[in-house]
Amino acid sequence: MIKKPKFWDQKKPNFFTYLLTPVSKIVSFFNTLKKGENLEFSGIKVICVGNIYIGGTGKTPLSIKISQLLNKKNLKASVLKKFYNEQNDEQILIKNKTNLISKKNRKTCIENAINNKFKYAIFDDGLQDKSIKYDLKICCFSSNNWIGNGNVIPAGPLREKITSLKNFDIVFLNGPDINNKEIKKEIMKINRNIEIFEGSYKPKNLNKLDNSQNYIAFSGIGNPENFNFTLRENNFKILKYFSFPDHYNYKNNELKNIKRFASKNNSKIITTEKDYLRINKELRSDINYIEMDLEINDENKFLNLIF
Repeated sequence: MIKKPKFWDQKKPNFFTYLLTPVSKIVSFFNTLKKGENLEFSGIKVICVGNIYIGGTGKTPLSIKISQLLNKKNLKASVLKKFYNEQNDEQILIKNKTNLISKKNRKTCIENAINNKFKYAIFDDGLQDKSIKYDLKICCFSSNNWIGNGNVIPAGPLREKITSLKNFDIVFLNGPDINNKEIKKEIMKINRNIEIFEGSYKPKNLNKLDNSQNYIAFSGIGNPENFNFTLRENNFKILKYFSFPDHYNYKNNELKNIKRFASKNNSKIITTEKDYLRINKELRSDINYIEMDLEINDENKFLNLIF
């Protein structure tokens, strides 16, 4: 669980960036030493939807969307995810929306998918895993944040240098088209052969929510500003936004405090679907959530590359 430092997304380097740059250089050096078995699997197409910017890039919604689109065409697909105790919210979300296989290592995930006659295995995360040879590698970014300050952790938000895009097949930009034209130019300088797609999120359950009311919002996600943007774009009146670290396990007293604050300010409460699934069931009353659907621009062209 991390709460992203603000300086990670500041274009101009600050004191902490310079202080941590030597550590980032060490991280980058060890990244170059990573090797793996590069295992190949027959009879199944293995796709990885991952990121190099830590958290909040939309890889899970895209993994779910690809699986749903394939299954609609009767092409048996499953979303695979390496099991992490602290990411139970994502596993529940995937399981609610499509076929999930979650094991302690990715090789076992694929073997399970093959045994269950799946034709497509879509990994949610794993671009940095060298043990598997993926048939297609998709790297997700939030168009709001792009690469932040462009530095590798801990000086910045990147798992590896942006030049790693030369190793991927597709870049997927999530969110509003704020600066996508310039972002695309940067991408093409690194890899002229890479395919670039864009997508945006549309709320599915607005008819169940009254946006004429005042709201208290909270979330524990990689990029909380993206959820805040979505709320305001859909005319929600947000009096207060509480931000927690990614994959945060809410304590009962924290949720009770949010409820008291909302009651005192005559407001409703809203959060993300992923956060809602992380809340103890006995405390979900009076908490609303937005269910989002990812819309892919040039969906048919995108699917042709997946096939």
